Amino acid sequence: MLRSRLSTDDGSASLEFLTVGMILLVPIVYLVLAMASIQGGALAVEGAARQAARVAVQASDERAAHDAVERAVRITLDDYGVDADEASVTVSCSPSGDCHAAGERVRVSVIASVTLPLVPDVLSLHQAARVPLEASATQTVSRFVAGSDP
Repeated sequence: MLRSRLSTDDGSASLEFLTVGMILLVPIVYLVLAMASIQGGALAVEGAARQAARVAVQASDERAAHDAVERAVRITLDDYGVDADEASVTVSCSPSGDCHAAGERVRVSVIASVTLPLVPDVLSLHQAARVPLEASATQTVSRFVAGSDP
C-alpha cells in the first residue's frame, strides 16, 4: 500500500522541471544580458580611443586635434549606446610633448561607464550598478607631416 502510494508521482516531474528551470534560467539569462552590455561598452570605449588617436595625429594644429578627438569619441560612443557626456578623454604625447611633431607618439585614453541592464532607479541602485571601462590607443605622427624635414 505504501509502495503504491509512493510510486504514483504523476505530474510532479513537470512541476520540478519548471521550478528548477526558472530558478536556474532567470539568473543565467540576466548574466548573458549583463555580459553583453559590458562587452558592448568595452568595444565602444576601445573603438573610441582608437579612432580618437587616429584623428589626433592627422590634425593640423592643437585646436583642430582637440575638436576632432572630442567628435570622434562622441560619435563612436553614441554608435554603441554609451553615454558620451559622462566619458572622459585624456590625450598625452611623448617623447617631446609636442603632439604635432614628426615621430611623436600620441596616446588617447577614454574612460566611460556602462549601466547593468534591468536595474531599477530606486534607492540609487542605478549608480551602484555601473561598470567603469577604460581603453587607450597610441598612434605615431607620420614623419611626412607638413612642416617637418624629411
